[in-house]
Amino acid sequence: MQLNNYYRQLTPVSCCISFCFVIMLSLSSNVFASATSAEADVAAKQNSPLWQAIEKRGANQSVYFHAWGGDAQINNYIQWVGDRVEALYNIDLNHVKLTDTAEAVSRVLAEKSANNHNNGQVDLVWINGANFDSMAKNGLLAPNWAGQLPNFVLTNPTNNPAMTRDFGVPTQGMEAPWGQAALTFYFDSLKVKNVPETLPELLAWTKQNPGRFTYPKPPEFLGMSFLKYALIILNESQPTDVKEQLYLPATAQSQALLLPKLWSFLDELHPNLWHSGKHFVSNGLALRRLMADTELQVSFTFSAAEIPSAISRYDLPDTTRTYRMKDGSLSNIHFVAIPYNSAHIDSAKLVANFLLSPEAQSKKQETAIWGDNSVLDLSQLTPSQQSLFEVAEKQHISATIINIDNTRLLSELHPSWVKVITDQWLIRYGVQ
Repeated sequence: MQLNNYYRQLTPVSCCISFCFVIMLSLSSNVFASATSAEADVAAKQNSPLWQAIEKRGANQSVYFHAWGGDAQINNYIQWVGDRVEALYNIDLNHVKLTDTAEAVSRVLAEKSANNHNNGQVDLVWINGANFDSMAKNGLLAPNWAGQLPNFVLTNPTNNPAMTRDFGVPTQGMEAPWGQAALTFYFDSLKVKNVPETLPELLAWTKQNPGRFTYPKPPEFLGMSFLKYALIILNESQPTDVKEQLYLPATAQSQALLLPKLWSFLDELHPNLWHSGKHFVSNGLALRRLMADTELQVSFTFSAAEIPSAISRYDLPDTTRTYRMKDGSLSNIHFVAIPYNSAHIDSAKLVANFLLSPEAQSKKQETAIWGDNSVLDLSQLTPSQQSLFEVAEKQHISATIINIDNTRLLSELHPSWVKVITDQWLIRYGVQ
């Protein structure tokens, strides 16, 4: 009788509240279960005979990490990683600073040609896209090792296929993810009141503000990223089966269907660029310097955190702000790979596993450190691990990216398009 009276007293509102509470409790339970399951999986891998043997063989060795060296923040982060793996495993991490990842690819290829199959000078390499595709096709990478890393579980690869595909190419265990980034624009808010927020708006803005925008000469990564962003946007009105060819190996037919729109756009854009498009800078650092010298008023980067950092060093004006284009932002995952002939393969695995740890990923995500987004699925982490990602420090306003919540992320093209675009760009606009 009392139970019947209780149900009679329930109102629609109270029923709704009760239902929502049950749903929230269920979701919380699912998240907790996911984290608990992942924690158990990590522990099982760490305690497995396979991983313990890797730890034993990999400790007390040197690792030569070939990675881009053009950013002081990133270099400092890699130095911090070196300190941590030295403390954990007595590994001496040597950062071999590259201006182009192709340098490492060429070195490993030369070693293979010289029959140096066991004592290579590259132990770990920061890589993605065309360079990964090239190394994989030439048999230059150690196979099937990423799944051995205990912390790889925390990326939730089963439900996050981006962790196992590099520019659309299956990684097949030859790479471990360690960060992700998206194309981010920045401008001087004192000089630019209405920023261009789409590709057509950018073209119109350059006509009204000649000489105030440019991009690096391809195949430089940042310049190529701008061209790929433009190529995607310019072909959005194409039929689906045509657009999808951007994510497949480039063919003569797909080039004929997709590239003309890019060349038409660039033909119209280039006269409005810095130096009237007769000269192109070499990299993102050069773009930043031109922004600091007020020669440019709008520019872009793949490392959004470099902007507040540059402001703190007085390398950019305090009025600099960041934003994403509303029509889309090119995004990608970057990886580390181990060459097949690394002299310290197990040591490299230990470093790669540490790079995927919540400690290393949260540190890397701090704006003051690097600001590179984590590849970990936070639902797979324990509450204490999740707390590492909470931003506590006060950040410069430029760290808040305008449009970040209403901008779609654009997938990278198939790696084969890089050479195609570069070769044809150089024929058309081959300037210094």
